Amino acid sequence: MLRFRPSLLCAAAAVFLLSAGQTEAQDTQDSITPAPSAPRPQQDPRIVRLKAEAASKVEARAKLVQEIIDQIYSYGELGMQEFETSKYLTGLLEKNGFTIQRNVAGMPTGWVARWGSGKPVISLGSDIDGIPQSNQTPATAYRSWQVQGAPGHGEGHNSGQAVNIAAALAVKEIMMRDKMPGTLVIWPGVAEEAVAGKAHFVRAGVFKDVDVTLFTHVGNDMGVTWGQSSSLAIVSAEFRFKGSSAHAAGAPWRGKSALDAVMLMGQGWEFHREHMEPGQRSHYVIKDGGDQPNVVPSTASIWFYFRERDYQHVQDMFNAGKRIAAGAAMMTETTLDTVVILGSAWPGHFSKPVAEAMQANIETVGLPKWSDADQALAKGLQRELGVAQNGLVTQVRPLQGPARSLVAFGGGSDDIGDVSWNVPTITLRFPSNIPGTPGHNWANGIAMATPIAHQGAVAGAKVQAMTLIDLLTEPKIVADAWEYFNNVQTKTIKYVSFLGPNDGPPTWLNAEIMARYRPEMRKLYYDSTKFKSYLEQLGVAYPTVKPAMTPVP
Repeated sequence: MLRFRPSLLCAAAAVFLLSAGQTEAQDTQDSITPAPSAPRPQQDPRIVRLKAEAASKVEARAKLVQEIIDQIYSYGELGMQEFETSKYLTGLLEKNGFTIQRNVAGMPTGWVARWGSGKPVISLGSDIDGIPQSNQTPATAYRSWQVQGAPGHGEGHNSGQAVNIAAALAVKEIMMRDKMPGTLVIWPGVAEEAVAGKAHFVRAGVFKDVDVTLFTHVGNDMGVTWGQSSSLAIVSAEFRFKGSSAHAAGAPWRGKSALDAVMLMGQGWEFHREHMEPGQRSHYVIKDGGDQPNVVPSTASIWFYFRERDYQHVQDMFNAGKRIAAGAAMMTETTLDTVVILGSAWPGHFSKPVAEAMQANIETVGLPKWSDADQALAKGLQRELGVAQNGLVTQVRPLQGPARSLVAFGGGSDDIGDVSWNVPTITLRFPSNIPGTPGHNWANGIAMATPIAHQGAVAGAKVQAMTLIDLLTEPKIVADAWEYFNNVQTKTIKYVSFLGPNDGPPTWLNAEIMARYRPEMRKLYYDSTKFKSYLEQLGVAYPTVKPAMTPVP
């Protein structure tokens, strides 16, 4: 539901652009265009001092950042099963004075932590789930399982909450001392890889009183965008068929194969692809194909992701999928038992005023000073993957603007999009990973419990803390954010959830996988009371890389 935020008292000073003299040094995405921004008036010296103090307080929490990152990395939990991660984070926040609401939106790993009172209400979010079969020994620049076949943080979601918590605790100290009004709200992106959590948070009213959301996501550089993102809208749905069993050799004519229906639906979708617009992305896996070959399968299911540019295009794809499923059921004389929405997301649209304020802080903080060891790990992994050995990014790119063309779309999907259509939102990319990795892969976990991840998250937390100070001390930024939200972003587009009234969170997702691997993974949980870092606990040298091949003359 759209709301108009009444104007807040405008501070006398506006925001100024603090430049660190850095230019774009890496490839920009085709989907995003650089956004020229006008020079900004000089900021009130008191605000500048508060931001410098906040950054200093974050730096003093570098050890805490390292511990959070390493601890969550060692858990390696998949979506809807982030029990150890949530227990750890909520316990940490409770010890630091936050009030915790658990089981939010019907999700056992969903929680919201609040501290403070009054306006503005600023929410800080980041994802917490891992990737199947991405378990990996950190700091080791080649495939090296810790637990064979187990999940792990092959996207780097173990790092984002460290950014938010370090920033929030630093700013909380300043707010308490200066009796500064405002409320900090920290929450997790549950099961983001299945886009299964945030739409339920929205529907549960988590953001109903929020003025601005600052989201964070791991990257290999530091940056922020505004406007239409390149992410795609998505519906994740499982189609479940029912038939009747029979002896597959003795009396196959007495059976009705649900697996036949699943396979026909998949084949029907492949024929349908030819007649779809180029912007679509769709993919599927067969979750249930029967029990054993000599029994005609009485149940079977197929799990689809339907992705497109916007709500209506995805809804059209979803409806086409339902029609094809119904046809498959008719051809096999089975029944389309149910269609379950497992997750959904709108494409992101991010706040220009908040992004501009954050960009100034990014340019002030800059990127970490990477060590020779950091660069050696990065180049060693890039060499292993057969990509350009450019090492880690060393320069900040300029503020990026909206995706502008059809070819620009086709990135992933992230359910932060649903939040962004309900409250002014931005996503801070912070530099805790290595360029050139394929994504959703063991290689993306290699840096995620190393000094690269630790330093990148500290830099991100400084930016996050400074932006919190901006929002707390300059009401005009919040007012401008709502002006943009109401009169630009949502002027012609209104949010409608993909979720139906009976669609609840799929809390059973990944339960069997975690039950299979958690006993062995538990033996490798990080113990910060005994070891300075997870690498020390594992006895892994930093960095561990294969030697470069010497060319034969």
